[in-house]
Amino acid sequence: MTTPDPNLPEHIAIIMDGNGRWAKQRGLPRVAGHRAGIKTLRNLVEHIVALNIPAMTVFAFSTENWQRPRQEVKTLMDLFMSALNSEVNDLNKNNVCLKLIGDRHFFSDKLREAVNEAESLTAANTGLNLNVAINYSGRWDILQACQSLIDKFSNEQVTEAMLAEHLSLSSMKEPDLFIRTGGERRISNYLLWQLAYTELYFVDTLWPDFNPEEMDDALNWFANRERRYGKISEQLADKA
Repeated sequence: MTTPDPNLPEHIAIIMDGNGRWAKQRGLPRVAGHRAGIKTLRNLVEHIVALNIPAMTVFAFSTENWQRPRQEVKTLMDLFMSALNSEVNDLNKNNVCLKLIGDRHFFSDKLREAVNEAESLTAANTGLNLNVAINYSGRWDILQACQSLIDKFSNEQVTEAMLAEHLSLSSMKEPDLFIRTGGERRISNYLLWQLAYTELYFVDTLWPDFNPEEMDDALNWFANRERRYGKISEQLADKA
């Protein structure tokens, strides 16, 4: 595998916001925006693969999204199923490893089976790690990690490292770059633990319009950031 560009992030986290507003602006039903958003994700996955970025995690459906109108929730679940069936073979051919993070208990048996099959098919792939957060929240992630620790280490002192091992993305580096489209300036209960030192990039572009050129703008912005992790610039210069 080609060595990643040191100026590029190794892991990008994205909130894909603005599908509904994109559709409304065009006088279309909200589902049209979600379909357009899937196409955008497909194009960006191809772009990220070409850039040799190791990991990307996208927020597709939060636990709070169950509060949306019932028909929209059903439509979203149907779209997830459809996207899995239509995209997984191409992901596999492009050496992408697909993983779903989130609470699967509320999924239909059919959707759970489709997710399991997609993960199994791509599990051995060594290219991009594509994590899709569905029925996910950062608080849920921390709580389930705590419960796992209680179950396994009830008589031990819990450390930060121990808890981190039980989070949804424990097997990979924490995100370097977070991108949120759609104009909102918040992280909305997404990867609360993992985003502690992530560079936060917000853009007004609605998700269906977020193209590879816009991604390159975000990557160029990231390349000019000085990541100090609590240190000062002089310490980083001395280390260099």
